Parts: sequence; C-alpha cells; structure tokens
Amino acid sequence: MAARPGPERAELVEMLAELTNRPASEVPERLGSMELAWLVHLVEQRYDTRLDLTDDQLAGIRTVDDAQEVFRAWLTASADG
Repeated sequence: MAARPGPERAELVEMLAELTNRPASEVPERLGSMELAWLVHLVEQRYDTRLDLTDDQLAGIRTVDDAQEVFRAWLTASADG
C-alpha cells in the first residue's frame, strides 16, 4: 500500500479553522506558535505518527505552506523507512 503523501493545504486550513472557530476562508496564512502546535497535534493524530521535527524544521514553519512542506517531507521520509 502506498503511503499517504501528507496533508493537503486545504486539510491544514480546515484544521486551523477548527482551532480559530472561523471559516476556512478567513484563516490567515501566517502561523503562530499555538496554531503550529495545533497542526502538529492533529497531523500526528490523523496520520497515526509522531512528528519528531527538529528545532530548525519547527523554526522554518511560518506559514500554512511551510507546514505542508515540512509535514509532507517528514511523513514521506518516515514511510520510506
């Protein structure tokens, strides 16, 4: 079975909409520490994994697109062994 490539951008935006209790269309692109912690938590739950990200990886996540890129890279690498 092929591994899931990681969350789509729309999925991450929906996760943030849950946190902020606003429509996905109003979710800002920039992430604060609380939003990032929420995304990490939900991605870990939904993908049944632990995101063991480095401090540099976490520091590099400033936007939804950054988060998608880092999460996908980590999930792909962990699926490859």
